[in-house]
Amino acid sequence: MTPESAAGDPAERRDDAEPPDPDVGPADQVDEDLLTSLDALARLSSFRLSLEDLLSQVAAFAVQAIPGADGAGLTLLESDRADTIVKSAPFVAEVDAIQYSLGEGPCISAAATGLVMRSGSLGGDARWPRFGPRVGRLGVHSVLSLPLQTPDGVLGAMNVYAHAKEAFDNRAERVGQLFSVPAAIAVQNAQILAQTQRLAAKFQAALTNRTDVDRAIGILMARSGITADEAFDRLRTLSQHEHVKLIAVASGIVETAVRRARTRRADGDPASE
Repeated sequence: MTPESAAGDPAERRDDAEPPDPDVGPADQVDEDLLTSLDALARLSSFRLSLEDLLSQVAAFAVQAIPGADGAGLTLLESDRADTIVKSAPFVAEVDAIQYSLGEGPCISAAATGLVMRSGSLGGDARWPRFGPRVGRLGVHSVLSLPLQTPDGVLGAMNVYAHAKEAFDNRAERVGQLFSVPAAIAVQNAQILAQTQRLAAKFQAALTNRTDVDRAIGILMARSGITADEAFDRLRTLSQHEHVKLIAVASGIVETAVRRARTRRADGDPASE
């Protein structure tokens, strides 16, 4: 064996570490990040997470999936209550607060038009003459806003921000659009569940309220020997005179009757038995 062969021919040396694959480049890493985020998105459970928590998770996955992203936020438009807004980083909350206070910005445009909004120089973007310069002074120069499209319409928008200028290219936009489709479905499912839960809570509250009104009517009938209609009219009159809701008057009558019954029982009043 020659000294050269003892030292090891580079062509024959073996290394435990895998050599870099010349066929794997940045684009493949983007695809891997997208697949990882999509897989995590598919595993989200609307039953275990609140609507806000699920939106926050979607925003975090968007940052992982879309190349160049530094932070993301989601805005969910809801007709029956205030819009739900979440963010993946503190600076996103600051940017979105400016956007909604002005009523101008890429998220608002994306949600209103259903079109993707992209900018690499917000400070000089003529589409948002008040919003752009203000966020540019914060050091945020690029945005990619994607409408959350469903068969029922636009639910809201996903906003992806970057501090660098021209951070999002055509590939980043395509990745964002690929991610936004299942994201919109996940968000819609969570929204439907949240709306169902709110409706169930309202229905339960209405049942409870009706029970208290019926009990108050029964108490007034027992005390005064009046009819059910007369008792209800008395509740309504008390509500108007005291400027409180009828259910509050009814609940007060029930609570007072319960307290009196407990006091009589504690005093050994046979009438309470």
